[in-house]
Amino acid sequence: MSGKFSCLTDLLKGLSGALSTGGLRLSGPGPGGPADSADYGPAIARSEKKYLERARELHRERTEAPGLLADLLAHNQERRMLLLANSSRYQTWGLLERMLDESWECRGSSRVQARELVGLAIHLAPHLDTSYYQREIVEDLQARAWSYMANLRRIAADLDGAEEAFQVAYTHLKSGTREPLERAFFLDLKASLRGAQQRSAEAQKLLRRAIDIFLCNADGHRAGKSLLSLSLILSRAGETEQAIAVLHRSLSLIDPAQDERLLLIAWHNLIGYVATLGRFIEAQGLYRKARPLYRKYAEDCEFGPRRLWLKGRIARGLGQHLEAEALLVAARERFLAEEIPYDAAAVSLDLAVLYAEQKRTAELKQLAAEILPIFSTWKIHRQALAALMFFKQAVDAEQLTVQAAMGLAQFLRRAEVDPSLKFEAPA
Repeated sequence: MSGKFSCLTDLLKGLSGALSTGGLRLSGPGPGGPADSADYGPAIARSEKKYLERARELHRERTEAPGLLADLLAHNQERRMLLLANSSRYQTWGLLERMLDESWECRGSSRVQARELVGLAIHLAPHLDTSYYQREIVEDLQARAWSYMANLRRIAADLDGAEEAFQVAYTHLKSGTREPLERAFFLDLKASLRGAQQRSAEAQKLLRRAIDIFLCNADGHRAGKSLLSLSLILSRAGETEQAIAVLHRSLSLIDPAQDERLLLIAWHNLIGYVATLGRFIEAQGLYRKARPLYRKYAEDCEFGPRRLWLKGRIARGLGQHLEAEALLVAARERFLAEEIPYDAAAVSLDLAVLYAEQKRTAELKQLAAEILPIFSTWKIHRQALAALMFFKQAVDAEQLTVQAAMGLAQFLRRAEVDPSLKFEAPA
């Protein structure tokens, strides 16, 4: 979610504003007739010169920003705050923009770093010279910074903190330029919070408004990203067919040159939804189309095990039991190694479904014996742990059905995104 889109546009707006506030009437001659129009040329030339100077200055700031950020991060936290508050060297649009861009880019790989960067951006923004950068534009950046902070809090399951940060972001947004794309970014991120709060109808409404704005402003890539978020909300609401239709639209808009990983997420979710509906031959065909993308991210700590898990689900659905077992076991080990407990537990239950289908009681009992000691050491909420305890009890009593195992796996996938979900033992 780069901040780079707005700067030159805003400078052009500034040029337009300079012309209008200077008392010029470009639509026709003034009271003095055509002779007065001869005065427009110098004014336009001065404004154009000012615009070009500002554009060059912005380019210089962006060029210097990586070095400035590296210098700043070399200091301890207290020193960083002092420098941002007191040194004009660091009080630049380019540095603030760089902080936000890097925070967004590393949100998946290092949430600690992402939060640190956005915290610095929030501290820096009030120190920018609003007589030079224009107060409304600085308000837009502050709104974006607080939206990023809200999103990071949402990812960390601090939903109350995320709500508070979005309220601050909205206050700045109202005082900003009213740039439609800035509003769309805000709506897109707030929708993710509403989804996490299980307020599905509100999340869908926010996303549809964001998508409309992105499409009206010819930002197809961002619209594709919002459609991807919408498909996830629909899937969690049990509207899988509609989620698939939305994902197909998303795939047609996402630009791999801007974010190839986002494209893979869309493909991965699409294949998973199709497999969930039991359309395993179709899922296999879609996987083959996406295979070159998966190979590029084979070592990715998130996509590596998820690819194995998805392939295992498809293989199980196609009756390829040996291959399915090998894939699911490998995925489970990867999730355990990466300490991703919910996914590791869900894969274990997919493996249990496979064993239950084949009536492999000994393997089921061994799997059940391993589950509780492993997952009780991690912070998974009590309802998820209750589901795993029920699984072990059912296996020990040799009463686990395929349907019960599938229901438990589905519960764990839902429980990861909804900590308030209550476990109810299947009949």
